[in-house]
Amino acid sequence: MNDPPQDRIPPPAFLAEPAPAAVLAALPGARAVGGCVRDALAGRPVHDVDVAAPYPPEVLAEKLHAAGLKVFETGLAHGTVTAVLRRTPVEVTALRRDLVTDGRHAEVAWTTDWREDAARRDFSFNAMSMDAEGHLWDYFGGRADLAAGRVRFVGDAATRLAEDYLRALRFFRFWARYGQGAPDPAALAAIRDAVPGFAARIAPERIWMELKRLLPTPDPSDALALMAQTGLLAAVLPEGADPERLRRMIARGLPPDPLLRLAVLLDEAADTSALATRLRLSGEERDRLAVLHHPPAPPRPGQDVPLRAWRARLRAASRHVMPPEPLWVAEARMGGAGWESLRAAVAPGDAEPEFPLQGRDLMPLGIPPGPGLGVMLGALRRWWLEGDCQADPETLLAEARRRLEKTGTADGPAAPDRKADLPGS
Repeated sequence: MNDPPQDRIPPPAFLAEPAPAAVLAALPGARAVGGCVRDALAGRPVHDVDVAAPYPPEVLAEKLHAAGLKVFETGLAHGTVTAVLRRTPVEVTALRRDLVTDGRHAEVAWTTDWREDAARRDFSFNAMSMDAEGHLWDYFGGRADLAAGRVRFVGDAATRLAEDYLRALRFFRFWARYGQGAPDPAALAAIRDAVPGFAARIAPERIWMELKRLLPTPDPSDALALMAQTGLLAAVLPEGADPERLRRMIARGLPPDPLLRLAVLLDEAADTSALATRLRLSGEERDRLAVLHHPPAPPRPGQDVPLRAWRARLRAASRHVMPPEPLWVAEARMGGAGWESLRAAVAPGDAEPEFPLQGRDLMPLGIPPGPGLGVMLGALRRWWLEGDCQADPETLLAEARRRLEKTGTADGPAAPDRKADLPGS
């Protein structure tokens, strides 16, 4: 097929890297496609390189093997293999055309028609391709859209969404990163109509994968507000979300951590346990989100608060949450001044305070193993927290002796109210 390029540019640096260069050399007629071409033209760093070629997948694998690359059949049914050179992977896919789509997955056939392959992609600037010499093929005006900050579906937006409803969420991710000016009204209308299909067809873990890419963008609040207007935000986060609150905190320097931004975005009454289950968060993500959203009662600026004790409570609640992080969520909800100085006061520095006694340390005082030992240990820990975690082991043991002398029993004082030691207390 005669398929002349639209332009030629000096080859971007990623094309000369060993793994992409070896893949392109092993597959005559192959081109880099998608995000690597888009980001190179936008002057952004290229992280992952994808290549397409006009060969069936089994021929791709044979040619790559023959060129000395390691080949893994990571998605052979969809025409994809992964070539690896010097521990750098390059995903290589046969040119495809869709036979049947169901709103998320497609049955495909192999083709040698580059335009046909490009027509099945989501957005115009993701449908570009480039060979090793810097020749550019741009069938749908992606380069102009990229320069203008337009996020535009390839062809009819409703058709592209019906092929894969996840593209609705991808639209807003790309809008947050590349969008300028007013968004494409045809795209927004099509997304609004596609929300029921999105809710019915998209796996929750795919939603979280997209959110993890959307939330760390420099300021996703405009994109999230647009999502709310189309109804997609309510489908993605039915627990409730406030894009304006996130916008305010980003303006104050909120770090681009997706879970921290999610905790700020979510309504205070949101059930993070149900959300974590629904979106298939990992165990560590579930733990972090729960404590970020409802940490041990945070200090407020201007209060005389034992900060070491708060850090100790936070450490006990989760070892995956750093001391300043919950204060961003607290500021988002409470407002006011002085939070920056407070965050600096509890910023990670020295090791977080850790209660320095164990049960065996109390046994030489005559307290046998059993409930009484646990009661005394809990009482001493609360006393240590009330003193801003300053007491060392010797001071704690002296306090234990004082309590034993006062009560006259090795069982120690009455059982404490353990609610005070729980997260959120």
